[in-house]
Amino acid sequence: MSSIRPTPSARQLAWHGLEFYGFLHFTTNTFTDKEWGYGDEDPQIFNPTDFDADSIAKVAKEVGMRGLILTAKHHDGFCLWPTKTTGHNITRSSFQKDVVKLFSDACKKQKIHFGVYLSPWDRNNSAYGTPEYVEIYRAQLRELLTHYGPLFEVWHDGANGGDGFYGGAREIRKIDKLRYYGWEKTWALVRELQPGACIFSDAGPDIRWIGNESGVAGEPCWATMRSAGLHPGGEGIEGRLNSGERDGDIWLPGECDVSIRPGWFFHESDRVRTPENLLDLYLKSVGRGASFLLNVPPDRRGRWHESDIASLRGFARLRDALFAAPLGKGKREMLVWKKPAPVGLVRVREDLAGGQNVEGWALDLQTNGTWSEVARGESIGACRLIKLPGTLAGAARLRVTKSSAPPRLAELSAYASSA
Repeated sequence: MSSIRPTPSARQLAWHGLEFYGFLHFTTNTFTDKEWGYGDEDPQIFNPTDFDADSIAKVAKEVGMRGLILTAKHHDGFCLWPTKTTGHNITRSSFQKDVVKLFSDACKKQKIHFGVYLSPWDRNNSAYGTPEYVEIYRAQLRELLTHYGPLFEVWHDGANGGDGFYGGAREIRKIDKLRYYGWEKTWALVRELQPGACIFSDAGPDIRWIGNESGVAGEPCWATMRSAGLHPGGEGIEGRLNSGERDGDIWLPGECDVSIRPGWFFHESDRVRTPENLLDLYLKSVGRGASFLLNVPPDRRGRWHESDIASLRGFARLRDALFAAPLGKGKREMLVWKKPAPVGLVRVREDLAGGQNVEGWALDLQTNGTWSEVARGESIGACRLIKLPGTLAGAARLRVTKSSAPPRLAELSAYASSA
């Protein structure tokens, strides 16, 4: 491994600044009550009765999401745009309107970012498993990269068809997941057409899966990984992905994906996560240096369900309350405010332009002239949120106990408890 620590690219630095954004799982599954369609669904079944991308984007911005990623094509192969690559697309549906464009335009109106999910697996396409399909997939990607930008993220699912049922006959085909897709050539297309877009898969190359679908980053969570043995669809590396690797040779930060409901697609009987649970996930994702990708699936109307919206708004109120009473903010290891106050939250950020250098830290609060340690850990990175029980204090200091290079703080801030 190189002795020089990896640092983020410009596109990765921009992505780190987003922290919280939404996922939109929406396709024929929404209308068949399935999670994974077989690919033999009649396109006519896709028929949202009161579609409104603008209302979704508006609520997304209201609750603090800085972007939305749409499943332009899930594993069933149904394309939500009028692609030239297959007849299994939105033009054969009862709806017929270009859903990708509608969401892209809605995000532009709200001045939030837009991204696309394009499943490499395709249970509908008869060419799947042959070299011909890989070219079809790249042609689909080229259409999305060309007509709906700018894109902030391109998402490749790790469930990429190592084996399973396909098409109307539901036959089984197998591929070599390591070699079949030719990822390097596919990713080069993204770099050419959307150079500002970060590419996600469970192996990057820009953003990694966090190793679970629970929305929880590891403790610690490093933004670096060892590149050896990483590839999309890899197995048995969930633990590596969850925590990252301190001795990594590439910058590959984690993204915590989770759904507000038990499934990824809308189902009428689903439970919805509480605002308190969403806040806990926020603290265990953004608060550990990763991003928080929350799936909120449109219902059969083509809107967000009222229960989901209520939970999102409740979460936003709880989150905003954490930052409602700032005590002070700076870029040095010590912070002093005018009079003692109950400290409920401390936020620390490293200057990522210099990489992730802090390997051990401790947080102290000063009460009546006496310093007491209240928290400690290893990683900081893009963001570390330290929740505290409202300890009365007049100053805070961060002690870096271990570092691979001189620490460079971008922020040390404290907030009074709202309780």
